[in-house]
Parts: sequence; C-alpha cells; structure tokens
Amino acid sequence: MVEAGKNTTTTEKKTSMANTENSLKQKRKMTKQLQDDTKNTNNDEEQPTVSHSDSDSDFDSDYDDADSLEGDDSESEEYGSLRDSESGESDFSDDQENINTTNGDGLADDHSHENQSDSSDAHPAVEESDSSEDEVVAPRNTIGDVPLVWYRDEDHIGYDISGKKIKKKEKEDKLQSFLASADDSKNWRKIYDEYNDEVVELKKKETKLIRRMLAGKAPHADFDPYAPYVDWFKWDGAKHPLSNAPEPKRRFTRSKSEDKMVVRYRRAIRKGLIKFDEPKEEPSVYLLWGDESNSNDKSGHLAYIPAPKPKLPGHEESYNPSKEYIPTQEEINAYQLMFEEDRPKFIPKSFASMRNIPAYENAVKESFERCLDLYLCPRVRKKRINIDPESLKPKLPSRKDLRPYPTSCYLDYRGHTDAVLSISVDPSGQWIASGSLDGTARVWEIETGRCLRVWSFDEAVKCVSWNPVRDLSILAASTGADIYILNTDLGNGEEQERVRELLLVKTPTPSEDSDTVSIASWHQDDKHGGIRMKHFKTVSSIEWHRKGDYLSAVMPADILFHYLFFSLTCFLRESRAIVIHQISKKITQRIPFKLHGLPVTSVFHPTRSIFFIATKKNVRVYELVKQKLVKKLETGLREVSSIAIHPAGDNVIVGSREGKLCWFDMDLSSKPYKTLKCHPKDITGVAFHRSYPLFASCSDDCTAYVFHGTVYSDLVQNPLIVPLEILRGHKTSNGRGVLDCKFHPRQPWLFTAGADSLIKLYCH
Repeated sequence: MVEAGKNTTTTEKKTSMANTENSLKQKRKMTKQLQDDTKNTNNDEEQPTVSHSDSDSDFDSDYDDADSLEGDDSESEEYGSLRDSESGESDFSDDQENINTTNGDGLADDHSHENQSDSSDAHPAVEESDSSEDEVVAPRNTIGDVPLVWYRDEDHIGYDISGKKIKKKEKEDKLQSFLASADDSKNWRKIYDEYNDEVVELKKKETKLIRRMLAGKAPHADFDPYAPYVDWFKWDGAKHPLSNAPEPKRRFTRSKSEDKMVVRYRRAIRKGLIKFDEPKEEPSVYLLWGDESNSNDKSGHLAYIPAPKPKLPGHEESYNPSKEYIPTQEEINAYQLMFEEDRPKFIPKSFASMRNIPAYENAVKESFERCLDLYLCPRVRKKRINIDPESLKPKLPSRKDLRPYPTSCYLDYRGHTDAVLSISVDPSGQWIASGSLDGTARVWEIETGRCLRVWSFDEAVKCVSWNPVRDLSILAASTGADIYILNTDLGNGEEQERVRELLLVKTPTPSEDSDTVSIASWHQDDKHGGIRMKHFKTVSSIEWHRKGDYLSAVMPADILFHYLFFSLTCFLRESRAIVIHQISKKITQRIPFKLHGLPVTSVFHPTRSIFFIATKKNVRVYELVKQKLVKKLETGLREVSSIAIHPAGDNVIVGSREGKLCWFDMDLSSKPYKTLKCHPKDITGVAFHRSYPLFASCSDDCTAYVFHGTVYSDLVQNPLIVPLEILRGHKTSNGRGVLDCKFHPRQPWLFTAGADSLIKLYCH
C-alpha cells in the first residue's frame, strides 16, 4: 500500500510539473505579445499614420485610445496574475521550486528590460522562434469535415494528429463566466472556437481589419480605392472607338409584336384552343404476374426488354398430384435415354403430407442461374432482319438471255513464225490483217483462214490498222520509226484507181514549219506499193480517224529521251510524242496540247471531234476544234496499257499493267464507275463491239474475258456489266500470252493474237 501511494504521488508530481511548464511557456508568449502591443501604441502616438479619408483617421485614433487604456489595465492585471501564479506554484516539490525560481527570474528580467527599452532584440529569452521545442501548441482537432453533432454525447471532441482522443474541457458556470467577462476588459476580443473547444483572442490588427470590413472599406489601409486610371487602349488613329454608352431600355423590355403574341396565346388558352398535357396518374397497384411487354409506360423506351417470367406452378408441382401426372418406372427409364436438353427438368412425385417433402436438390443452382440470367442479360433489343444472302447479290440477267457471244474457238490462222503483236479487222468483215515480230504483215480471209497477202519488213511490225472507210482498202503498219500505208489490192477497179491516186506522193515541197519537217517525212515506197513516212523515233501505236483521212501516231520514246538528256528543252518538243498525219494532203502536224506524262496510246472519238490521249496514269480528253481540255479521267492505276471507246462515245474502258479493267462513264464522273480485277497478269488489249453490247480484254495469262455491257439512254440508269465467258487456247511464249484482241464488225466473234504465233477466232 505504501509503495502504491508513493507511485501515485510521483505520477501526480510529474503531471503537475508538465502542466506548470506549459502554463509558463504560454505566459511567456502573452508577455511577448504585450510588449509588441506596447511598442505599436508608442509608435502610433509618436508617428501617426496618414489615411486616405478623414473618417479613417478619426476611427483609428479612437480605437488606439481605447486600446491604450485597456492595454494599461490589462498589463497590470496580467503581471499581477503572473506573480501570483509564480508564488502559488512554488509549493509542489523541491524540483518544482527550482524551476519556478528560474522562470520567475526570467520573467522579472523581461519585465525590467521592458521598462528600460523598447527594443525586442536585446532579450533573446523572449525572441520568437520557429522551433517546435520553444512553442507548445495545444493538440489540434483532426476530424476533418465530420460534424461536431456526432460528439455531442461523448466525453471527447475529436482526435489529435497522433490519433489520441482530445478530452472536452469542463464547462464553466454561466454566472461565473459572466462575472469573469465583466471584469475582463479584453473580453470583447475573445471568440469561442467550437471546433477545437478553445477561446481565441483576436489581435489588434485583426480587429482593425474586421472593423474596416464592417464599415464597407478595404481590409488594408494601404489600399487606394481612388488610384489614377490607366488607359491601356491607344485611341490615336482608331476608326471605331469603344463606346461606353449604357444599354438602352428597349433591349430589356418586350417589343410590341411580342406583347401581341402574348395576348393571342392568353386568349387561346382561355378559349380552350391550347390545351396542356394533364399529369399522368400512376396506378397504385399493378398485376404482379402480368406481361410487362405490352405496358404503355415502359414500351416507349427503345432498349427496354422485360425480364422473362418463370413458369407458374401447375398440378405437376403439387406435393400430392393425381396419378395421371406421376410417371411410371418405364417412363423414368426412358427419360434417362433421352438427351439432356430434351429430358424433363422436373419429375412429379407423391407425398402423404408436406412434412415428408425433402429439400429441392437443385434449389441453389437454379437460383444462381436465375440471378445470372437477370444480371448478365444485355437487355437490349436486337433487331435482326432475316435476309436471304442470295437476295443481296445483284440481280444479273441469265447468260442464256445475253446470247450471242463468243464461247469456243472456231478457227486458227497459222503462218507467222513469231509472236503476233497486232491484228485489225476490215470494215466489211471479210478480211483480217496481222503484224508479227517476225517482220511480216499478212492479210487473211476470215471465213477460210487463207493467207491472201504478205509484206516483209526489216523490223518487227508493232501495229496494223485498217482504214475505217470501206471503199478505201488500205492498211497502215508501223515498223520501228516508219509507218507504211499499204495497198491491199482488194476491191473493184474504181476503188483501186482511187487508192492509187491517194497513195501517190508528189515531189516534196519545202515546208514553212521546220519542226514539222523534223518530225516526219513522206516518201513513195515502190517496194511495197504505198507510202512510207519516216519519223525520228519509234512508233508504238497508230489509230485511224473515222473519216479515214487522218492517222495518229504515238512515239513515247521522245519524251523519255528528252527527260533523260535535254530536260531544259523538254517543254519545246514534248508535244511531238503524238502526231497526226493527213493522207490526202500528205502533211504531218503535231497536236496543239502540252502533254503531262508519258503517252501510251491515243484514239479518236467515234462520232465527235474529240481526241483521247492515255498516259501511264490518266486519260485526257481534248476538243480538237476548240483546242482545249474537256475532261481528265483519273484511273488510279499503276500503269495504263490500252484504251477503247464505246460506239456511243460516252463510255470508256481502260486496261492496266496490274490486271485491272476500269469502266468510265464520262457523263457520271471523272473517276471509274466500275473497276474489275479479272486478270492476274498484265492486260494487253481491250475492245468494244460495234453493234453488240459486248466488250473484251486480253492478258498475258493466255486468256481473254468477254463481258456484256449495256449502256442505257436514260442517264439515271447505270450501265449493266455482266461477265460472260473466259476464252482459253493460247500458250505462253517468253512469258507473254494474248497480245491483242478485236471484234468482228458485224458478227459476235472475237479474234485474239497470241505470243505463240497463232490467231484464233472465237464464235458463238
């Protein structure tokens, strides 16, 4: 018992010592504050501040006088209380007396130094420090936004930063607190902090700020509300200066038209012409097992799908059903042989009483699956359209309805010893001409396959073309840099006489245009019986005008030569890549257009004076009479190889080196209407039939594709393109296949020229 008492006494002593230290440190701070207030009052009396208005100065002077009076009384009272506390606290223990003595001496020294001088730097014992050891801060409340009402019935008010409870202070008696406030002259500065359960005393500066704000003034006296205005806008030379005029009243009031509209609406509402929607009354009861899919309230939502209702129990689920609902043992054995999805989920059984019914073995499993169905169901209405995939395909006519068209090989024309590069059919449909790599040009009879005429040249015959006029049985053939106009000796005597006169070249006369002379020269060819036109570069393709008097020639090597060696003068001779020869006048002229790119081939319009020039990337359409560009067809292909014009003249097909075939509708757009990827290798030639709705393409893959292409006169209806047949029969030679294809002018026949030195005729 004695030891327990000693321990209790020791603990109480330590606690009292700690409390005494805290109170002494707080008193030191109060002493320092009183010293600062005294300095401020002395400075204010010696050097009064200059205010911006008379009211401010009067207000501050009154306040300073009141504070000075209060400060004197409060200082004396506080010093007296400090001495009393020092003398009263000296009776705790021997150790505590030593502490109080030293602290009392420090306070006495501070008080004496305060009377001697106003400087705060002379006493380091009362200097303010940022160190946490010199300043004892009461535990702060850290409950955050938790309302204090929750701690109304508790003995603590919150928790400190270390998580310990902060005990509530004992509430003083109201009478005693009133008497204490009446005796305290600084009571009007004190404010009770409910959050931390402590009384806070406002400083002199804080009370000044509050009084200024209550008076409607700026909190700081240094703020000048009437500072000179700085105009940041430069008005010198401004055409439209800013206006500072007030907004007119008419902008905030209704106009006369709006007032009239309001009157009309008011009269219509009174007469009942305008009716408002009545609020819907929600039913207080609803059908529990009803079908929610037909409800009017929820059916307005697009994605609303009612949850599926479980099946209501019937006689089978009864604990004692009728005998006809109970299956026999044979039926139960038959259930085991059925598939699980076809097997009944529940087998009725009979029990004498409900007490004998066992627990359902699948109750938890079915409840879980039911919850999964309700939770994981997307509950979104998926509108599925039952469409037959076959109906999505375009409705193309039957191939039988599109006959006749070439389907099989009927005849072979043999005689060339090397690849046949070009073929051309006579306008009458009786003869066909061919040019080969063996340096010969031949004329064949179509129906019999007999070779009628052979011309031999020093170089390969790259291109042959019949004159489109039936009375002029002449043939144009290009070999190297020369073009030969040959007399085929076909036709009657009058036609032959006319042909001889046409192919007669007189003595050449000097031309005024020196460039024309350098492009081509006309000579009489007695060896082959025709005309020989010499060019400065190799001719790749030739094409006749529909009237039979003009012949176009393409020399793409000219541009390549100048791009490599004479790039500075390329624009001067760029148009020489394509020239037009006039047979009747024996003159040559270059086209009056500047080409953009390397030309591949050229062709005339079948009915109008329009000229098509195909470069490697695009097809340009020119008007010959007006000498201007009409349209530019953007192919989007890697390299154009061939071109053909529809007999009507409004549609164009273009073949490419990548095996694609583009159909252009010139009235529709400058981009392809259809792009057909039909050949795996390069397309070497394309052709339209003159009278049948057929067109074909040939490729190095040794095949020729035949298509049906109907062009309607109605501009709203698009052309009909139907693939018909793939013609095979040629063999590959040196990596080349079918090099050219042409249609018969009257029959649905197709001629193909192959690298295997054969010409094949395909008939229906």
